[in-house]
Amino acid sequence: MLKEMLIGFVVALIATAFGCFIFIEYFSSYDFNKSLELIKEGNLEGKVLVLGAIANFFVFFVFLKKKQIYRARGVLFETILIALTVLFLTIFST
Repeated sequence: MLKEMLIGFVVALIATAFGCFIFIEYFSSYDFNKSLELIKEGNLEGKVLVLGAIANFFVFFVFLKKKQIYRARGVLFETILIALTVLFLTIFST
């Protein structure tokens, strides 16, 4: 049970990282490193994380479709952790 949740958590982390990469790579007119600098300067880390976490919806529903409930719970846990991280970044970035 715990192993399955950990697998879901790790898959969700990878999906979030991939989602952030896709967003930065394809929706920014600058190269990747310059985009990261601009995100850091503008305190936009939270917004990019939220956009990257959209990929978790796909992973979550794939796990549900395959009836892998504990992996879906791991994805949900990681998504809640991302939400808390964004809340923390929003509160303390001012």
